Amino acid sequence: MKESNAPAVGRTPFQKWLDKYQGLFYLIPWIIGFVVFKAVPFGQSLYYSFTDMNFFKSGTQFVGLANYITAFTTTKITKALIITFKYAFITVPLKLIFALFIAYILNFKIKFVNLFRTVYYIPSILGGSVAIAVLWRALFKDTGVVNTILGFFGIAGPDWLADKTWALFVICLLRVWQFGSAMVLFLAALKGVPADLYEAATIDGASKTKQFFSITVPMITPVIFYNLVTQIAQAFQEFNGPYIIFNNGGPRGSVTLVSLLVYNYAFKSN
Repeated sequence: MKESNAPAVGRTPFQKWLDKYQGLFYLIPWIIGFVVFKAVPFGQSLYYSFTDMNFFKSGTQFVGLANYITAFTTTKITKALIITFKYAFITVPLKLIFALFIAYILNFKIKFVNLFRTVYYIPSILGGSVAIAVLWRALFKDTGVVNTILGFFGIAGPDWLADKTWALFVICLLRVWQFGSAMVLFLAALKGVPADLYEAATIDGASKTKQFFSITVPMITPVIFYNLVTQIAQAFQEFNGPYIIFNNGGPRGSVTLVSLLVYNYAFKSN
């Protein structure tokens, strides 16, 4: 029996309007969440940045760009910005390179490959926890495991947590160690590269290195870019590691990232 495409009769204007904008109603929960938890806090923060406000006292005073001028001229703040950029520029490239290298190896058909993938991913789950940061501090203290191992080889390890030269390296190494999430994305991207391209390149005499830079990297460029953006965002939000390992910002403030400085201003200086 042939279906009729004629519009339903007897429908009220409200019902017709509801049919037309029905999809909008499905977006209402997301719109409410975006407005309440994103748009409004962003607008309030932007407004407060132009005022002299104290949460413990009533009233605000409009100061214009004074807060921004202070932020970019105060030595302590500019130093924290430099340290944060240095931290991001060290950890992000190393983490992505290491994650891509491990993913490339685990993409081959090797024995117990699923076990290796699980083991390499575990640090990403545990890396942000307080327990791992405490363990990291125990590993790198003056009489910790790292210096003990170096002592077996006749190497006098430095005081990692008290030397400003090595303090930033300790938290950078902690972030690089958490490469599992980026590795999983790289592994999924590598699975999507057509095998025909590698077969054709092999017939043409291309080496594995040539295939990697001429086939693999161009094919997974979107995932590389995605990982780059997300890892940079995470690096600039890093807090747990520096705060727990170096509660006071490290030796001479050498690991005082912007997030840690904001915390100190807000909850220590009020």
